[in-house]
This record gives sequence, structure tokens and C-alpha cells, in this order.
Amino acid sequence: MVVSKKVGRRLGADWAAIVLGLGLGLTAAIYLESTTRSDWSSVYAIISALSRICALLGSYLALVGLVLVSRISWVEKSVGHDRLVIWHRKLGPYSLYLITFHVLLVTIGYAGTDRKMLGVELYKVVVGYPWMLPGFVAFIFLTAAGVTSYKKARAKMSYETWWTIHLYTYLGIALSFMHQVLTGPMFIGHPLNKAYWTGLYIGAGLIVLLWRIIIPFARSLRHNLKIEDIVLEGPGVFSIVMRGRKLNQLGAQGGQFFNWRFLQRGNWWMSHPYSLSAAPTDDYMRVTVKELGDHSSQVKRFKPGTRVVFEGPYGTFVAAKSQRPHVVLIGGGVGITPLRALMEEIDPEKNIDVLFRASTEEDLVLRKELDQLADATGSRVHYLVGNRKQHPMNADYISQFVPRFKDSDVYVCGPTPLVDAVREACLEAGIPKNRFHDEAFEFHAV
Repeated sequence: MVVSKKVGRRLGADWAAIVLGLGLGLTAAIYLESTTRSDWSSVYAIISALSRICALLGSYLALVGLVLVSRISWVEKSVGHDRLVIWHRKLGPYSLYLITFHVLLVTIGYAGTDRKMLGVELYKVVVGYPWMLPGFVAFIFLTAAGVTSYKKARAKMSYETWWTIHLYTYLGIALSFMHQVLTGPMFIGHPLNKAYWTGLYIGAGLIVLLWRIIIPFARSLRHNLKIEDIVLEGPGVFSIVMRGRKLNQLGAQGGQFFNWRFLQRGNWWMSHPYSLSAAPTDDYMRVTVKELGDHSSQVKRFKPGTRVVFEGPYGTFVAAKSQRPHVVLIGGGVGITPLRALMEEIDPEKNIDVLFRASTEEDLVLRKELDQLADATGSRVHYLVGNRKQHPMNADYISQFVPRFKDSDVYVCGPTPLVDAVREACLEAGIPKNRFHDEAFEFHAV
């Protein structure tokens, strides 16, 4: 069964790569088909011609990036959500670089031909050419999304700010369309090229509309998920207990996450990724949230009966990935919550050690539940209270609590420094990558 799933995922990834490669080839082909001798008649003509291929390839990669995170269920299952997000993050910078080169090169090419200063020519092009102003606004939106995607920039802003900025990616891609098809030499007088390009945009738009809006709302209505209760678990930490119907049909597992939209005033428009903090049942699901941002600070004000719209489940942080008879779960702060859900679903014949690091005793959320699960499953829970220097989480330190550490499957969830430290510890202990499973608190693609 494990081999079959791996083969299925590999074939799914291969098909995805083939489709994307064919699209990239067709995009390059329409550029070559529309190129004329005059495009190579002078230095500035060549520069302008190069700007157009940058625009085409950059726009194509932007559309691909959008589709990669559109949550198409069969693609998610065959390729994997984690891999799709990685592809999205790797393609994003190349798309932005190419579009930036397009703006620079077209400005240089036109300025050289008209013999004007670059700033003067840019203003003239943006203001005077049809649909150029919306195209330039689109460039600003895409640049903002690209800049805020860098790790250092993300670390300095709330999830809400990052999420809102990234919403403008969709608007930016839409605004660029008319500028391309109505002014691009690749499309003027080339109806097949225009039909292909229009089809790409319409197809991407329909995919987003279907999988990000229509299907989630339809499933949410069918399962009738509503907030049942809000439970205080610790200082600034709350559990949201949700009740619905036939939730087992979702196929969710402990450790996975959903994108949640709580339809309460001031919160209905924003989606947030929260992991399940208890194994789901036919009637109930639960997430546990710490007050970190604008949205999470509102959780305590949510009212029972509030309807919930969801997307998911997503992620491969699940018990089924464990291969060894011994499993180590390492959590930091509120990162213990998906691990607590995993404890319910790991094969009871396996040995489990849980390392829970927190700054203070009050930060040991869900401690009572962890102790109860430990008693029921024969697991061992080690509470590590203090700072990073007291609990360095290297291979030697972890082995003091888990002598069989190097022969275990390791799951870790928490702040990025903790995840990085445990990853390094696994390398020190010789644990292969396929036995290291992580879930860091980082922004998911919108």
C-alpha cells in the first residue's frame, strides 16, 4: 500500500510537470511564431523583443503559481499539498524577475528609439498607451506580493497583513490581461495566439472560482459546520469546538489543517490555516489557537452558532507516515496541538515519546489531555519548561529522554527555530529525511 501511494504521487507529479512543460513550450512558440525581421533590426528593437518574451514567460509562471495553490483535490492527493506549496514558492520569484525585466527592457527599448530619458519614457508609456496604466498597477501588486514573501519580510508582519497583500496577486494577474492581448505584438493579428492566451486566463480563473470559492462553500453548507463552544486552554490560548454532520466523509486525520473562515462580523472575509488539535469524529472537529495576530485575538469573542466555511483537509503531517515501531513527537508552545491529535491516531502497538517544550508552566496547554492520552496509550510525555539554552534540542539532549531517538520516526511542530533545531538533531543522529516530519508555524499560500 505504501509503495502504491508513493508510485501514485510520483506519477501525479510527472503528469503535472508534463502539462506545465507543454504549456511553457506553447507560450514560447507563440512568441517565436509572431517574431518578425524588424524585431532584430536594431539594438533597441532587440531589447524590446526580449522584453516581450520576459512578459510572456513571467505571466505564464504567475498563472501556474496561482493554479498550484488553487486546492484542486485530485492534484492535492496525487502530488501533495506540501510539494505544491514548494513549487509555488519556487516559481514565484522567477515570475517576478521576468516581469521586472520586461518593465525595464521595454522602457529602455522605447526610450532608446524615442531618444528620451528613461523616467520620461516610462511616464509616457504608462499614461499614454492603451491599458498600460492597469498593467503597471498589476506590476506594483505582484511586486508587493513578491517582496512580502521573503522570510525576513514575513517575520515582520502579521498573517492578516501578508494574506491581504497576497490577495492583490489575483487582481494583479487580472489587470495585466487586457494590456497583453490588446497591445502585445504576439496577439495583434494572431487570433490563435490570442485564443490560447485567453483560454489560459479563463481556465485559471474558473479553477480558482470553482475550487477556492464554490466547492468550499458547497461542502460547508452540506456539512453544516458551526461553532459549538470556545474553551480557554491557557494564557491567550483558546480551543474552537465545531459541530457538523457526516464529518467523517471529509477523510480528515489528526495533524492535518484546514483553512477556516468564521462567518462573524469582521472575520468572514479572511481565511486562516489552523491544524486540528483533536482527532476528528463524525460530529466534531477542534482547533486550538493562540492570540498572535489580529484575527486570532478575536477568537475569544466568537459566538456559539457561528457558521464556519472551510477548505481542506490539507497536509501530510499524519500518523500514517510513521514507519518505525517508535515515534517521537516534539512540540513547542501551541505547536503541541496537532501532536496531541496525532497521539490518538498512531498505531497503539507503537511506542510514543512526547517532548513538550514551553517557556512557563502556564504555557503547557492541553496538559491534562496529554496525560490522559499517555495513560491510555502507554506513551511517555516529557515536559521541558524553560528557554532554549536550558533545552537545546540537539541530538544528545533529546537522547537523554529518548534513548531510541536515532531509530525513531520524528514529528515536530512549533516555531521555526525549534523545527530547525530538531531537523539538525535528526541529521546528527543519522535519521533519514523520510522519517522526519515537520509542521512549522509559517504562512500558507493564499
